[in-house]
Amino acid sequence: MDIFTMVIGLFGGLGLFLYGMKLMGDGLENAAGDRLKIFFEKIVSNPIKAIFTGTIVTAIIQSSSATTVMVVGFVNAGLMNLYQAAGVIMGANIGTTVTGQLVALNLTTAAPIFVGVGALMVLFSKGNKIKEIGSIILGFGILFIGMKTMSSSMEPLSHSEGFKSIVATLSYNPILGVLVGLGLTATVQSSSATIGILIALGTNGLIPIQVALPVLFGDNIGTCATALLSSIGTNKNARKAALIHLTFNVIGTIIFVIILKPVSSLIVSITPDNIGKQIANAHTFFNIANVIIQAPFIKYLVAFVNKVIPGDAEEEHVGIQYIDDRLLETPVIAVGQCSKEIVAMANKAKESFKFAVESLETGDEALIKRVGEEEDLIDLLEEEITKFLVKLSNTEISKEQVDIVTSMFRVVKDVERIGDHAKNIADLSVEKVSKRLIFSEEAMGELKGIYKYTLDALDKSITSFERNDVNIAKSVYEVEQKIDDLEEELRDNDIKRLNSSACEARVSAIYLDIISNFERVGDHSLNIAEAILNINHLKKLDENSTGIQKTVTIK
Repeated sequence: MDIFTMVIGLFGGLGLFLYGMKLMGDGLENAAGDRLKIFFEKIVSNPIKAIFTGTIVTAIIQSSSATTVMVVGFVNAGLMNLYQAAGVIMGANIGTTVTGQLVALNLTTAAPIFVGVGALMVLFSKGNKIKEIGSIILGFGILFIGMKTMSSSMEPLSHSEGFKSIVATLSYNPILGVLVGLGLTATVQSSSATIGILIALGTNGLIPIQVALPVLFGDNIGTCATALLSSIGTNKNARKAALIHLTFNVIGTIIFVIILKPVSSLIVSITPDNIGKQIANAHTFFNIANVIIQAPFIKYLVAFVNKVIPGDAEEEHVGIQYIDDRLLETPVIAVGQCSKEIVAMANKAKESFKFAVESLETGDEALIKRVGEEEDLIDLLEEEITKFLVKLSNTEISKEQVDIVTSMFRVVKDVERIGDHAKNIADLSVEKVSKRLIFSEEAMGELKGIYKYTLDALDKSITSFERNDVNIAKSVYEVEQKIDDLEEELRDNDIKRLNSSACEARVSAIYLDIISNFERVGDHSLNIAEAILNINHLKKLDENSTGIQKTVTIK
């Protein structure tokens, strides 16, 4: 076999390995669903819980780089502090060792069975859950076929004097081995891929454990490249999170290079006749021991990065708080964060609506100005959230998440329109003040009555969206119907006042515009509630696996 054929085989095998790992990770992520979001939401300052979270999430999504990039995004959005970030990053290093242990099982002979079973489940199953399990099995099989391809392509190296010379050089120069691992992992952007290559080489008897270990240590530094690149353009705290990742792995590598001989002896004694298992065990041992050694010193890691990058985040977030493009690495998390962002936007719209109505009675110019400022912010949020949703819809998300994202587009637009109606009411308040118009006590009492129901509908719709609560969503129908009935009743009352000369035509025009805006806010509140009913309706259809989907009409 010539060098060109060997490189092609290695390249193709690596591609299959990475694709299988991604397919398996995506399947696990989709199968975990909301449970994955819960892990991140439970993060507290307790470093043990943060480490556990990082371990579990990385084991599920099969990528420590993706977890670390998410952490950078969370810190950039102000959702996680550096102490929490350090714990999650340490846990991510442990979670990524799962792939190495799977690879070391050496199930290449059974790989075609996994591929066949997984493919049948993906192609012929109607239920989404079965398809996701099929993707996990299919990815598992493709991963081992990739390993077999890499191993077969590198077998001729055992007869290469040049390769033997390189191995001999690395045996006497562990620092060079660290640099090789660093460069290889930074290039392929996957420490698991580097471990896979090492196991393939070790299985063919091409490298001893003493050579593999420094390369393995170096790949933990190389995996930091993704997070460092991701931190470009973020605030200082996010850059500090990426630096914590780098510092943690550099310190661990230095410690273990110093004690390389006793570590290699210990690993060999556990599984003396299996070099592939030795490499996987060394990877696991290194990361667990590194966390145990450094976890008690998290506060010093944070203090160090604060010295290197002095100062906190440059400015408080004015706009989006919960979403960040880095979260797109894990769509399940991104969907949850987008929901939080929409709730925050909706609460801004509700606050603006309350200010606008209050200004009707008080004529307070500060409140009217505040409504204008809130409207500008709501428009900004709509633009940013919509952009994020477009990117999110182009990621590999499950059918259920597609339905959620589609509904989110509509909800964001409805929330923005509520903000517009609040601005309309504030403008009517300006007109009322500038023309020195006065509403009668009866008219003001009527406005307060319909406002009470409108605010109730808005409150219920936001709560139903935040909690994904079908019962609360259904209750909006009754409130919205009351708003419609009241609008008709108040229009009739206004006509009676006009006919009896109890109010001026100019006052009547503003009054009618106000109740019209109230009614429209009620309509948009109902649309938000119907989005929740729509999502849950589609989810139920998916669970029944009928293959035919119906939708609830959205106003």
